[in-house]
Amino acid sequence: MRRSLKLPMWLLNFLLSRKNRKTVDMKLVILTFFVLCCSVTAEQDERLPNKCEVCKFLSVELQDALEKSGRSKEVLELGEVLDSGRRRRTIKYNTSETRLTEALDNICERVLQYNVHAERPGSLRYAKGASQTMTTLKNLVHKGVKVDLGLPFELWDEPSVEVSDMKKQCETMLEQYEEVVEDWYFNHQEKRLESFLCQNQVLKTSEQECIKEMWKGDMRIKSEAKEAESHGTEEERKSHDAGEL
Repeated sequence: MRRSLKLPMWLLNFLLSRKNRKTVDMKLVILTFFVLCCSVTAEQDERLPNKCEVCKFLSVELQDALEKSGRSKEVLELGEVLDSGRRRRTIKYNTSETRLTEALDNICERVLQYNVHAERPGSLRYAKGASQTMTTLKNLVHKGVKVDLGLPFELWDEPSVEVSDMKKQCETMLEQYEEVVEDWYFNHQEKRLESFLCQNQVLKTSEQECIKEMWKGDMRIKSEAKEAESHGTEEERKSHDAGEL
């Protein structure tokens, strides 16, 4: 009979640390020991996204959508059709209101593509793609351990409570600051939207910390790769020295 494990995020982070990733068997021993000692659910580490995080990812997604559509060379014809068959005026699509409207359409739905990466700090916990935590849990399931997160396995990839809340906050923020976004689009696109909207309009100075947070990759993995490379170089040097003898 398989045990059902309820895992807190601090334990998952512990299992992901370099010195505890040697073997799956060791993980199972730790997990089994833990479940016999106490029962704490992963949901306890949930937290709702703050205003800075919502504004940051709204800006990121909108700017990304606009950058993709900005490559279009399309020209829009506006106004009544004249006797010549032409319209009164034309405008470039990438400076048109139509482009902005299309970019804003369902922009907050894109937030649902994010997952919670509980092993990362601050706003970096929100990113697209599977988190190390979830990948580890799925690997444990495939190894025969039943991991109980309080919902069926087939729902694990559904948007979390945190991400769903971010979407709702995104919609509210967009409605509240729609005129600011339009002003930026038509008059200030030389500025980053994060700066124009979030730092200048939405957030107080004391609330802007997340704007500066940038993902630089998994530093633990980079450190291990560097260590492995260094070890390999050392072994190669020893082998070379032995050959000379």
